[in-house]
Amino acid sequence: MTADSLSGLPSETVAMVTIAGAGPGDPELLTVKAMRRLQQAGAVLYDSLVSDEILALASDDAELVHVGKRCGDGVDQMERQQMINELMLDYAQRGVHCMRLKAGDPFVFGRGVEEVRFLKEHGVPVEVIPGITAGIAAADLLHIPITERYRSSSVVFSTGHASDCSLDEFDALIALLKEGTPLVLYMGLKNLERIVERLLASGFSPALPVSAVARVSMPGQQLLTGTLETICGIMYAELPSTPVVFLMGEHAVPVSSLPTTS
Repeated sequence: MTADSLSGLPSETVAMVTIAGAGPGDPELLTVKAMRRLQQAGAVLYDSLVSDEILALASDDAELVHVGKRCGDGVDQMERQQMINELMLDYAQRGVHCMRLKAGDPFVFGRGVEEVRFLKEHGVPVEVIPGITAGIAAADLLHIPITERYRSSSVVFSTGHASDCSLDEFDALIALLKEGTPLVLYMGLKNLERIVERLLASGFSPALPVSAVARVSMPGQQLLTGTLETICGIMYAELPSTPVVFLMGEHAVPVSSLPTTS
């Protein structure tokens, strides 16, 4: 059966697809709704960063399918996403409740919106269940304020690809950071040197605080703190396990390092 024929199927044969966030890794940070859907699903398409403890919550009868990126696997990202889309569609056509389980939150650098668009274009009922994204989890677990009254009223979430964005985009980001807005940086380890160089070249102080959190909420979670001037050396010396999320900003440092306010 082809994707184009789906619209002609009786509605009762088309199963719902659930796109859910698995959170940062700790199974206790999974939402109740996501856990319930995980136990109901007949098929679970999961990413590489979804922990074994979370997958263990799935039904014994569920088909578990790994669809995440493997380092060095050589698969084109567009081809991988199309394969995932077709898998979800296939399960829905066969009347199987499929769960697409993503690390963090599906709509925060998770390509969840692409999958929702594809499913809606093919008439498949879809629900999205939020998850705790790693940047927020890191801030909470390590007591790093990314917003605080009288200090910062906004926060920027960006990816390590920020160093490759247009000058206009990067200038807009720089302007926010200079106003005191903290930066939460995902997938930034590979391009960290280039990002730091661009920030320093834009006039930021070498003493700007930077926190790096590896394996957020998981066993082996690690906090490394430094500055724009020192963070690259610290990362090379410590070689933390991935994934790593960075939090940068004048006030984005662990609470124990901050002066108290009345």
